[in-house]
Amino acid sequence: MTTRFVKALMTSAVIGLGATSAATAAECIAPANPGGGWDFTCRQIGKIMHDIGAVDSPIQVTNMAGGGGGLAFNHVVAERNDDAELIVAASSATSTRLAQNAYAGMTADQVRFVGAIGADPGVIVVAKDSPFQNLGDMIDAIKADPGSVAFAGGSAVGGFDHLKPLMLLQRAGFTDITKIKYIGVDGGADAITQTIGGFTQAMTGDMSEVVGFLNADEVRVLAVLTEERIPGFDDIPTAKEQGFDVVAVNWRGLYVPKGISDDDFNKWADRLQKVADSDEWKEAMAANGLAPFTMVGSDFQAYVDGLVAEINQLSKDIGVIQ
Repeated sequence: MTTRFVKALMTSAVIGLGATSAATAAECIAPANPGGGWDFTCRQIGKIMHDIGAVDSPIQVTNMAGGGGGLAFNHVVAERNDDAELIVAASSATSTRLAQNAYAGMTADQVRFVGAIGADPGVIVVAKDSPFQNLGDMIDAIKADPGSVAFAGGSAVGGFDHLKPLMLLQRAGFTDITKIKYIGVDGGADAITQTIGGFTQAMTGDMSEVVGFLNADEVRVLAVLTEERIPGFDDIPTAKEQGFDVVAVNWRGLYVPKGISDDDFNKWADRLQKVADSDEWKEAMAANGLAPFTMVGSDFQAYVDGLVAEINQLSKDIGVIQ
């Protein structure tokens, strides 16, 4: 199947771009249908890149849904490996699926991860009346009796919500993670309800899922899984400052084809950094519930490599993959 034929099958849109100049524009592939997180990443980042002058022409957005991002990943690797005018939206789901071999043998080192410039922070949450006052209290209770704490999360078993508490426990020296109870439910709101109702002792999810419950004084957030505290929620400590070196966020970022030059990679990294530094991006994050999370260039590639390796091992340890 040729690139031209594949692209003819896609639903494409151009941000502020007339048909006459589309052929010369850079392209951002959103590996999902319009309206989701990857689509948001392409459209917002592409628009701001042009608005602030980081690129000369508006960036074309191509929606390529299929395989949870796998169709787009395969397309880039097989047909666009040296396309220096191509960027692709990615998130924590991308790295998790690569770690769990969900892309049919494709691996993270077949592309280059440019950076992430916003994230929905991971959280560990308990009901307001929980006896756990901090993350250490909970970890100690689990180490003493692994069956005493059950987590609810909005992802399936082996998904990112499930893996967050396992990462914390491994940092604490607890290795028998198959004993940790996890209940996957249909979204973060259901997971919170399970915890408030006393059916589970904790919820593992993302900050955007718990803000309403937090404002209603129904829950306490024991930790945010970020490098620094979240603006506007400065009273919530990070896991790192409590002694557990885990950063687990649903990051929003980009990858590019592996075969492009270092100069072209750095060009996209510089453009992405300019978006991260812009007032326009800060406004977009505030409007869409994202927290600051800026990691661009080689540092981000190293972060993704480490995350993929850790998730791969955790997934083997709990039997999600062989």
